[in-house]
Amino acid sequence: MSSYSPRAATLVEAMERAAAANPLAAVAFQGAPGAYSHQAVREKYPDRPALPCVTFEDAIETVQSGRAGLAMIPIENSLHGRVADVHFLLPESGLHIVGEHFVRVRHCLLGLGPRDALRAVLSHPQALGQCRGRLRGWGLEPVAHFDTAGAAAAVADAGDNVEGAVASRLAAELYGLEVFAEGIEDADHNTTRFVILSRETVPMSAGTPAMTSFIFETRNVPASLFKALGGFATNGVNITKLESYLRDGRFSAVEFYVDIEGAPYEPPVALALEELAFHTKWVRLLGTYPRGRDRN
Repeated sequence: MSSYSPRAATLVEAMERAAAANPLAAVAFQGAPGAYSHQAVREKYPDRPALPCVTFEDAIETVQSGRAGLAMIPIENSLHGRVADVHFLLPESGLHIVGEHFVRVRHCLLGLGPRDALRAVLSHPQALGQCRGRLRGWGLEPVAHFDTAGAAAAVADAGDNVEGAVASRLAAELYGLEVFAEGIEDADHNTTRFVILSRETVPMSAGTPAMTSFIFETRNVPASLFKALGGFATNGVNITKLESYLRDGRFSAVEFYVDIEGAPYEPPVALALEELAFHTKWVRLLGTYPRGRDRN
């Protein structure tokens, strides 16, 4: 509990008790109560207990151990790209991606009041960067904090009206702060995509638009990526995400994370995956799940 401020720790204890009473229904997330990951859980599963965790590894472990039925993990942001470490954690977790959810990130300027008393604002460096123009225009000094919701809790605990926070409206509600302004980010398309992890796969209903996520490693030969992905083009399968990353510091062993439209039981996808397997060292499916409505 020492990783949370006193006010956040009190909320965490209550949320942990609720999750322990019904662990299969609990949805784990990383961050303090009021984080955007918490908002994602509330939007997607409003009737299920949310379980805060200090790290992504902790959130994943709660599902592995059965202390939560699902985990809601951010994978990419429209402004900052992929979330660090998640591409390594997903395949090693042994869990399945069973869904996705998109959260429109609307930063709020929070404080104890009055508004004209503010001189500085706390928040995660990314959130501060996303609001740089507005904060500079207001003459407010940005102060880095490890977490947006944690910053809101710290302001509430300190009881000092000179410092405010940039965080979600949910954080304001949880910590009793006033919302001075909402939607203060400089870009109006700030959206985070979350994936939902489970120990078990979830059957797809017939006709449901699907996404499939997988990783693979190319062979160390010329045009290996071109050959590996050729089957998706010839079979008309749309690739919506393709990212490369290195593992274990080996520059000759490049792994790729891929999202495609469709499911392995659909003939075009099955043929594309068969060709992919022929031209790669290995392929590991991470999950097939319903396409998020915000993709439309």
